[in-house]
Amino acid sequence: MPSDYSVKVSNITKVYKSGDIQVNALDNVSFALKEGEFAAIVGPSGSGKSTLMNILGTIDKPTTGQVYIDGIETSKMTGSQLAEFRNRKLGFVFQAFNLINGLDAERNVALPLMVEGVSEAQRKKKADALLTRLGLGNRLQLKPTQLSGGEQQRVAVARALINDPTLILADEPTGNLDTKSGDEVVKLLKDISSGGKVTIVMITHNPDLTKRCDRVIHIRDGKLEREQINK
Repeated sequence: MPSDYSVKVSNITKVYKSGDIQVNALDNVSFALKEGEFAAIVGPSGSGKSTLMNILGTIDKPTTGQVYIDGIETSKMTGSQLAEFRNRKLGFVFQAFNLINGLDAERNVALPLMVEGVSEAQRKKKADALLTRLGLGNRLQLKPTQLSGGEQQRVAVARALINDPTLILADEPTGNLDTKSGDEVVKLLKDISSGGKVTIVMITHNPDLTKRCDRVIHIRDGKLEREQINK
């Protein structure tokens, strides 16, 4: 795989079977993303977007085909290998934020480092630096219920960045936000990817948000309908 690609999806299919019923959720999908590219996956409900996101996130495996992230073929890994890879290489941002209400912003962001066995002092230092970078330096000790929706999503973005991932997967990250907060979150994701080190893939139903993406991947009926490159 060329070294300038951080993600490569090669002829993947995903078939679900229930008795005699077979559903082709993905059908021969291929694309590649360069390091630091900001891509959107769009398509109608039931098109295969979530299945594709789950496969990119190593939560599910393709029935056939290969997925490479940072040059590593994830589709051949075991469960324990995937869990370790997920924590080291991937960051996740969700529509519902998925923050722990009993922890303040600093501790929510630092949580993945605790799993890695990083010392408390190092966790605090890195979490504080990330939150300050994202404009939340004065909100470190506030719990999610004390933050606005836009602030909560920025905390979630900081948590996704804490392990210096290769790839961030953002599933409808603006779905629970007002227009202004949603625009700010997408601008933040764009700024992060523009740094050149983190590739970001975002699912969205909002066509206005895709204008900020470098690439838009259109999925329909499990197939790659077309790719749109924004200059």
